[in-house]
Amino acid sequence: MEVQQFYYDNKIVKNFLYATMLWGIVGMSVGLLLAFMFMFPNLTDGISWLSFGRLRPLHTNAVIFAFVGNAIFAGVYYSTQRLLKARMFSNFLSQFNFWGWQLIILAAAITLPLGYSTSKEYAELEWPIDIAIALVWVAFGVNLIGTMIKRRQRHLYVAIWFYVATFVTVAVLHIFNSLELPVSALKSYSVYAGVQDALVQWWYGHNAVAFFLTTPFLGLMYYFVPKAANRPIYSYRLSIVHFWSLIFIYIWAGPHHLLYSALPDWAQNLGVAFSVMLIAPSWGGMINGLLTLRGAWDKVRTDPTLKFMVVAITGYGMATFEGPMLSLKNVNAIAHFSDWIIAHVHVGALAWNGFLTFGMIYWLVPKMFKTRLASVGLANFHFWIGTLGIILYALPMYVAGFTQALMWKDFNPDGTLVYGNFLETVNEIMPMYWMRAIGGTLYIIGACVMVYNVIVTIRSGSKVEDELAEAAALTRVSKKRTAGETYHTWLERKPIQLTIFATVAILIGGIVQIVPTILVKSNIPTITSVKPYTPLELEGRDLYIREGCVGCHSQMVRPFRSEVERYGEYAKAGEFVYDHPFLWGSKRTGPDLLRVGGKYSDNWHLNHMYDPQSTSSGSIMPAYQWLVRNKHDRSEVEDKMEAMISLGVPYSEEDVTNAQTHMAEQASQIEKNLYTDPDFAKGYEADKKNAAENGEEFIEMKDREIVAMIAYLQRLGTDIKVKETNELLSENKE
Repeated sequence: MEVQQFYYDNKIVKNFLYATMLWGIVGMSVGLLLAFMFMFPNLTDGISWLSFGRLRPLHTNAVIFAFVGNAIFAGVYYSTQRLLKARMFSNFLSQFNFWGWQLIILAAAITLPLGYSTSKEYAELEWPIDIAIALVWVAFGVNLIGTMIKRRQRHLYVAIWFYVATFVTVAVLHIFNSLELPVSALKSYSVYAGVQDALVQWWYGHNAVAFFLTTPFLGLMYYFVPKAANRPIYSYRLSIVHFWSLIFIYIWAGPHHLLYSALPDWAQNLGVAFSVMLIAPSWGGMINGLLTLRGAWDKVRTDPTLKFMVVAITGYGMATFEGPMLSLKNVNAIAHFSDWIIAHVHVGALAWNGFLTFGMIYWLVPKMFKTRLASVGLANFHFWIGTLGIILYALPMYVAGFTQALMWKDFNPDGTLVYGNFLETVNEIMPMYWMRAIGGTLYIIGACVMVYNVIVTIRSGSKVEDELAEAAALTRVSKKRTAGETYHTWLERKPIQLTIFATVAILIGGIVQIVPTILVKSNIPTITSVKPYTPLELEGRDLYIREGCVGCHSQMVRPFRSEVERYGEYAKAGEFVYDHPFLWGSKRTGPDLLRVGGKYSDNWHLNHMYDPQSTSSGSIMPAYQWLVRNKHDRSEVEDKMEAMISLGVPYSEEDVTNAQTHMAEQASQIEKNLYTDPDFAKGYEADKKNAAENGEEFIEMKDREIVAMIAYLQRLGTDIKVKETNELLSENKE
């Protein structure tokens, strides 16, 4: 038997480990800043690129794609080479994967604070960056599959199955959710509208959690937990059931993010059914991971690496029990839009992803640098302060979520809302926000201690070199099953077939849910009174997206008595047919805005954006004063309308030709409305006079960004007049 020598590529693993730690601290720091902005909303007062609405997507993208993404690549590149007894297929693709991913992260760190955002959760990056993500991800996949083909190990271990499913599914999700029509270099519109866009987004959004934050980490669990414990995986058969049932069922669960929304009931119910089924394969994986540690509990007590891994797997079990529970309609009716969801997400993120990454780093670094961990004591300190941080983060958010839900739904005996002012519910949970910030502080302190410990360890070790290895060449084997070989054992030596089968498994659910919603028009009934946005309203909507308002405000009134009483008539699918993208939101830090049009005067909106506390005492909304100061660039409105026409919005060529005129007319009317406030008129005229005396350019109010924002806000919910319609029907009957 021929024995071949080769070298494992350790340098690429080292690079990804460094990037993991760097971006982890950055992403967590932004999250901590956001946590403190709940108590100090004007902490970054006047700095547009440090506003809450722009930093929130930066935090989620940095933690998910920069911190967790680099950890995935580090673990996959290390374990894949050893499981397949082969160097990665291409050194060039490995380097392209690393540097391309870092440039994408850097592009996100620049564009998101500048307001270039699609607003779609976990997919906020604009179209050129989306293309770059697809190219780098495909390079990663080619490298992975190429290594599988040239392997020296006959059978593919379970970790490799999860890596393959991750590559295939994330590619499909990213490409289909990111289909958008470019308007300019950093502006595009989703090709889907309203309900369809919501379904595709949460098909992506839920499965980004499933196939970026879960399946690759399950692969890492199946490799690193047995390695750290020096024990074989508990059950091979359970791993087979776990893998195939998980990837098939997970892809169906996205609609549970849209329960009681305008999404058709059949799609909602499918999401609920498959979400409930998810608990079985999820807990199967958790049990397989924890029972691998049978007989190794003495080592768990002394080894910080295993401590992190045990808490990570336990956190995975908690999150994957809670997820199916939250998909039940009666539970979702309470939890959705509240801080309960924030607690749920962070149990998974901080415990499952964070702690498994920390455990992997503590195990890998000494091996890579051929030394011992500098301080086991500091690693144990990191474990305990990190665990305390998770508890102090999650528990207050659960309490906040329950408090919000109960207060939102509380009625007086006479049928009126007990807490009619939304701010009463905000003020009640401020102590929980303080505790959340303290918990986050403890967690990031632990991460900083880890970075220090790792740096000292690296300095005491040797330079990372490619590692010499040897293995027997893989001889050609029969394509058919051999005597006594099970079907799955046969499949484990067929990487192409395994990849195809995994692709089919994840495509079925997506096709069944998405194709009917997009192609069957009766699923989205139209409403004749719903018209496209005027040019100025369209521009205002883009400003709303730029400032990240959707991160704190929903636009989806659910058919509950409490919501109809508080916000107005519940949402209809036909109201959103011209919304590219949809803006239903997923969290109510502030009230729902679907019916806000006409509720307040133009002056109220101007004052509210300039100084929220002046109109809403106790508000934790930050000021957006630059909207009131900045001149509005309306040079692209014709291109935007042309793009909308291509997407099916019924603008006429005359609408496009006269867009500037129509905008000027609507803006002038809003400016005129603002003059009805004597204080505004006095201050505005004084500013104009001062500018003239100092020879400075004065921007007319009608030309400022705030006017477009007011136009959009005043339009919301005004297309359907439910009370007037009901009164007319009643009169006709009489």
